[in-house]
Amino acid sequence: EKVTISFNGQTKSATADATGKWTVRLGKLKPGGPFEMTIAGKKADETPIIVKDVLVGEVWLGSGQSNMQFNVSQKGHPPYGLLNEAQEIAAANYPQVRMFTVKTATTLEPQSDVVGVWQVCTPETVPDWSAVGYLFARDLNQALKLPVGIVLSAFGASTAEAWVPRAALAADPQLKPMLDKFDARENYFKAHPGASDADAPPAPQTINSRPGRPGALRDPVHDQHQPAVLFNGMINPIVPYAIRGALWYQGESVTGGPNGLMLYGHVMDTLVTQWRKLWGEGNFPFYVVQLPGQQNVSNNPLIREQQAKILALPNTGMAVVLDTSEAKNVHPKNKEPLGDRLTKIALANVYGQKIEFSGPVYASTKVEGSAIRVKFAHAAGMTAKGGPLKWFQIAGADQKFVDADAKIDGDSVVVSSPNVSTPVAVRYAWDNYPDTANLYNGAGLQAAPFRTDNWDAMPPIAAQMTGK
Repeated sequence: EKVTISFNGQTKSATADATGKWTVRLGKLKPGGPFEMTIAGKKADETPIIVKDVLVGEVWLGSGQSNMQFNVSQKGHPPYGLLNEAQEIAAANYPQVRMFTVKTATTLEPQSDVVGVWQVCTPETVPDWSAVGYLFARDLNQALKLPVGIVLSAFGASTAEAWVPRAALAADPQLKPMLDKFDARENYFKAHPGASDADAPPAPQTINSRPGRPGALRDPVHDQHQPAVLFNGMINPIVPYAIRGALWYQGESVTGGPNGLMLYGHVMDTLVTQWRKLWGEGNFPFYVVQLPGQQNVSNNPLIREQQAKILALPNTGMAVVLDTSEAKNVHPKNKEPLGDRLTKIALANVYGQKIEFSGPVYASTKVEGSAIRVKFAHAAGMTAKGGPLKWFQIAGADQKFVDADAKIDGDSVVVSSPNVSTPVAVRYAWDNYPDTANLYNGAGLQAAPFRTDNWDAMPPIAAQMTGK
């Protein structure tokens, strides 16, 4: 049947296929609204479908695990909720801000539809919204004075490979073993109804020590740590809905132990590349949140290092939020700086605003006698917040790092220690919980952690993972 769409001065038609599916692509639209959309079939006596209150504007996809799901209010969502949720909720009257929250779904095969509704931002709706999505959309709307929509598709405790298409995993020799283990467990589940979980091929084990599940084996498809299952249920159905870019907050759940951790950067490279390919919008912006600190192996510096590798891809960005850390809480409540920093990255790189969008980033080193000069990019107005610089360490050829004296000199930090006469390497904020790391630039943006060496840092991390 022929289907005709009328919207904001445009009329477009398409013919549904044998299954009833059809797609219409509208021409370029000016931001604004609200508008009405009319959808009509070929029969003159049928009442057209009229969709009201439609906005045209900037749509961003938000995905990842629980810190992306993290709701504005803790009511009904413990332990979530912003630090100042009462004030945020009371002020959340932004009719040009909308959010579509995809209902969580893990599936074996790629799906074509999701469950969810668009909501207008009001004090009544925002408590259930993603805090990161809301803060980003609100700030972007206020800066641009344009409608902003967030499609929120996230799943707590999920791994990155769960969001990657199966075909991409199968074609990659480094990632195919993940798929093979999933298939072995799924095939065992189908062949042995009611079997014990203990007798089945092992489930993925994350670095943050997933507890075992005694009793009957459950369908592995419904495990958000398994490869491709969330792409199938929660990403494939929304391709190719037009988006400006994507926000990603994930990394506390990484499978495969130490080896899997060191593969994380490659998994994310594959995810970004595949999503861009499937959407067909070129290298759309993809911005990640680097993990804050926590006294837990799930938030260790090697993961942050892997996360930073995404910056090698074009049109990517990373928000550094070490100053939002909580020692014993994997869901820190201070999400406002995070939303602000993501927004600054977008405003500078997508919308052309002449603002600083990054904290100091390690650029190079030079040995100067018994000191090492570390040069930074994005270093204008570099300062130590709240006192002397902290969390710099230095080492000689013996690879033994000691706490160092660090002083800002223009776009550099000069690092030294009386205990290291011939320095070789420097590290900054290289710890699970560097809560007092205090190097910032003049824009108030925090420096990213880094190390200048490539020495094997795995043994102590591996020990943490195994509880030794």
